[in-house]
Amino acid sequence: MSRAIVLDTGPLGLVTNPKFSAESVACVQWLQVHITSGSRVIVPEIADYEIRRELLRASKTKGLSRLDDLAKSLEYLPITTNAMRQAAKLWAQARQQGQPTASDKTIDGDMILIAQSMTLAIPDTVIATTNVGHLSRFIIAELWQNIAPR
Repeated sequence: MSRAIVLDTGPLGLVTNPKFSAESVACVQWLQVHITSGSRVIVPEIADYEIRRELLRASKTKGLSRLDDLAKSLEYLPITTNAMRQAAKLWAQARQQGQPTASDKTIDGDMILIAQSMTLAIPDTVIATTNVGHLSRFIIAELWQNIAPR
């Protein structure tokens, strides 16, 4: 079974950004290497939502088009009831341990991302991110640059 790489908002935003900074170009190249090597690269719906809402707010049509194209070309992971229930458990667990990942009044997209990744039930799953902090307490997460192809 191939590795599953779940894209967090950081790398997803980089690869869909029409302004080609050195970092966004590097991220696009990194993504292509993983696709070519046979990794399952997955766009989770929560990350799509978080990127999409900002692109819509700022009327960034090129970014929206790139996001739509990427979501069509890669595997897309919809939010399910199972994922939302798992996210609620994780949210409660983090607070019970005194280590919340967001304020009590937020929906906490990180917990939904973690839960979505868990529902894949693939042993070799990693979340590609720009901020490992909260995620790595619950699931394997790495800076996208540190995830080497296999």
